[in-house]
Amino acid sequence: MSRLCLGTMNFGPFTPEPQAHTVLDRALELGINFFDTANVYGRTAGKGRTEEIIGSWFARGGERREKTVLATKVHGRWSDWPNDGRLSARHIRAACDASLRRLGTEYIDLYQMHHVDRSTPWEEIWQAMQVLVEQGKVLYVGSSNFAGWHLAVAQAAAAERHFLGLVSEQSLYNLAERTIELEVLPACQHLGIGVIPWSPLHGGMLGGALRRQDKVRSTEEFATEKLDRLGPQLERFEKLAEELGEEPAHVALAWLLHQPGVTGPIIGPRTLEQLDDAVRSLDIKLDSEVLGQLDAIFPGPGGPAPEAYAW
Repeated sequence: MSRLCLGTMNFGPFTPEPQAHTVLDRALELGINFFDTANVYGRTAGKGRTEEIIGSWFARGGERREKTVLATKVHGRWSDWPNDGRLSARHIRAACDASLRRLGTEYIDLYQMHHVDRSTPWEEIWQAMQVLVEQGKVLYVGSSNFAGWHLAVAQAAAAERHFLGLVSEQSLYNLAERTIELEVLPACQHLGIGVIPWSPLHGGMLGGALRRQDKVRSTEEFATEKLDRLGPQLERFEKLAEELGEEPAHVALAWLLHQPGVTGPIIGPRTLEQLDDAVRSLDIKLDSEVLGQLDAIFPGPGGPAPEAYAW
């Protein structure tokens, strides 16, 4: 599948359906065939709206569904009613059927657990997922926001059932947030699990935030706090990108593509122009000197655990 994953969270609340269809078509033209969504995406447009938009795009035919590696997620709560959220067997199976209806498809390529459910035993979770695979409704299962030990426990429980288990983990990972290098990345590489980084530009901070500082400061408070905290590093980073003759966002995405174990970062364009712009990162080759400079600006945790904090 493609080295970049098209995130669809903006479809519905920010990108209307016709424009979203245009972005999806353009992604396939550019060779991006991996699309990520979630059953709760839609926000102000309503939960499930993003899946509905993708479903109406599939309904236009032209082998759109056949050409797409489709990923969606389950966990988010839909109401206060018992079993209408998280990862009980009942909710997993009911949520999958609901996603299939909204998406207008018979199967989901990658069905991801959106978060850990500490209250449901793995035997129950895997029993439900195994039923969906046997029914042909799900091809592969993935996780999101898991710790390294969650991955290990999940795979051990799947092996006891002679079930494939997890094939991917979707984690927060970018130049400014490298915590997963301690445990999650080593666990994924050891267990053969692909890594799909979300927020590759750290909420826009790595996309030239200093140049659009006034715009950033006019948004939510957390973005302002990030800008204040990362200011000196961002200044050095944007200067390095300028020396390379590249946009900061392209360098940040290219850095992720150079990291071992990374399958494909998720990009979340609202417009066709943003999508076309993002693919530039695929052509950028960063040599060891530049990678070293980026490590100096945004130092990681110091390698995998326990070497990062012990002898």
